[in-house]
Amino acid sequence: MPDAALLARLAAAVDANFEKEVGFLADLVRFPSTRGNEAPLQDWMARQLAARGYGVDRYTLAEVPLAAHPKASPMVDVSAATSVQVVATHRAANPTGRSLILQGHIDVVPAGPEEMWTYPPYSATIRDGWMYGRGAHDMKSGVAAMVFAMDALKAAGLEPAADVHVQTVTEEESTGNGALSTLVRGYRAEAALIPEPTGGTITRAHTGTLWFRIKVRGVPVHVAVAQSGSNAIMSAYHLIQALQAHTATLNEAAKHHEWYAGIEAPLKFNPGIIRGGDWASSTPAWCEVDCRIGLLPGADVAEIQRGVERCVDQAAKSDNFLANNPPLVEWHGFLADGYVLEPGTEAEAVLAAAHAQVFGEQMPARITTAVNDTRFYGLYFGIPGLCYGPKGEGAHAFDERTSLDHLKQTTLAIAAFIADWCGARPVS
Repeated sequence: MPDAALLARLAAAVDANFEKEVGFLADLVRFPSTRGNEAPLQDWMARQLAARGYGVDRYTLAEVPLAAHPKASPMVDVSAATSVQVVATHRAANPTGRSLILQGHIDVVPAGPEEMWTYPPYSATIRDGWMYGRGAHDMKSGVAAMVFAMDALKAAGLEPAADVHVQTVTEEESTGNGALSTLVRGYRAEAALIPEPTGGTITRAHTGTLWFRIKVRGVPVHVAVAQSGSNAIMSAYHLIQALQAHTATLNEAAKHHEWYAGIEAPLKFNPGIIRGGDWASSTPAWCEVDCRIGLLPGADVAEIQRGVERCVDQAAKSDNFLANNPPLVEWHGFLADGYVLEPGTEAEAVLAAAHAQVFGEQMPARITTAVNDTRFYGLYFGIPGLCYGPKGEGAHAFDERTSLDHLKQTTLAIAAFIADWCGARPVS
């Protein structure tokens, strides 16, 4: 771990730069970087990182042979040609330390009705030590932390003694293809740190996620004779109820899982978007429901897909109309495995030591029922995937916010980790 003198130098650098870091985070939040709209922010990021002296690789998902990788997820309703990725690299001359990937996603989920926010969702309003805004918590605070952790080393007159790839990616909230693209493009390291907002904990395990769309058709008639037609929205509701029961069965089996046995109902099913019908006085002729379901680490994605399809098929056969007009299930996003960061990796030990130095306590571990990008590094490329970052509240919710005090401490912890893992030497 860094000695007390080095830690003090890094702390002074983080403190001196923190006003700039908060401004940088505010600029990040002000970009409404929802899916398909990330390019302006990524262009800005590329300029910011180039100005720091990094070699910058800006590319789109259309420029990477993602389809050739078995863990790529289907992208529907969005163009790969507009999904921009940024990799900025510090190249160490005659490297003596261990290489590192620092990666954060800049895509955010929609804000929802803005009148339901206390402050406008892209205003980056600061009140009582918290910054409010869509993405402030998930995960633009982490992006600011990793960029300014590297800045802290430079401000202290140091540089990593190994290669470091600073990456900002898209698609984390929908497929993970942004993270995967960096690996397909050839970027590797001996560890990867993703500063998702974990509140100073290390993510021990995350569940996987599948996205699918149920398409139901009906027979439209005037509502006055509704009994002579069919209602696609009600048919879809019948299928949703069946999938809720299916998820309950999966959660019973989860009670015996090595990591999730103690988590109540870790597998979440969510009908998240519904579209259907054309007229309030006509029975709807169509309905589409976009759904999400979780899976445990170690579960086979294809088998979970087959389970969903069997459930929908069996529920359709129990309905007079659907039995003769089968619904369709389309896979349109996440086909994501769960992941466990097995205890005992050297990278985790180094991070834990840095956390203890800064926070004065052991680094806790957490088990999460959401997905993150660490699976790509740990499962498919043999790179320990560390998910550790600042504290906030309200991911995907109204009044999302991040703690600025915790952000400063986390920035220092990441800087100390970089100095120990990569080694630190005077700037050449």
